[in-house]
Amino acid sequence: MNLEDNLQIKRKLLEGALLIYPTDTVYGLGAVIDSEESLKKIYEAKSRAFSSPLIALVSSVDKIEKIAHIDEKNEKIVKELAKNFWPGALTIILKKKDIVPGIMVSNGDTVGIRIPDLKISLDIIEMAGGILATTSANISGEPSPRSYAELTDEIKSRVDIVIDGGECKIGEVSTIIDLTKSIPKILRKGAISIEEIKKIIGEVEV
Repeated sequence: MNLEDNLQIKRKLLEGALLIYPTDTVYGLGAVIDSEESLKKIYEAKSRAFSSPLIALVSSVDKIEKIAHIDEKNEKIVKELAKNFWPGALTIILKKKDIVPGIMVSNGDTVGIRIPDLKISLDIIEMAGGILATTSANISGEPSPRSYAELTDEIKSRVDIVIDGGECKIGEVSTIIDLTKSIPKILRKGAISIEEIKKIIGEVEV
């Protein structure tokens, strides 16, 4: 993308546009977090129930404290996970701050956070202000697209911007770990193995 493209994408995102874009794991469907109307459109585009929360992709570790609480118990764990697996295919669940709209997290009190390992993704997240509400770019129930070629015409027709980044370099969903439990719990097995995580933080529930 050139500078002109970037400026146009940034303008549209800040105006509430929906975007399909590549990440290191799978293609994402995203919007700025401060537009409830856009967040609602993500669910509509996916034909997804509001009971399934979106996650927040951030452009840097320092953005975490803007959207989530890191208590004393989790501070060291978050630091170690971030050092070893970010940017990369690990999503961390923490208690959310009020800046995260209820519609984005099914009116729950937690939020999933990840830093993708792909420059184009990070550039797009920066255009959105450093935080992008996101989910996989597929109609609910269909496989997560691992390349531009796997995006369906249907999902592409439901958004404002589609970016072709070819194939995703990992092509597998992120692993999700919930740090709000007394013992960190794996909610979804993905590209990073449970064994790799255990090596860094010790005991986890599965």
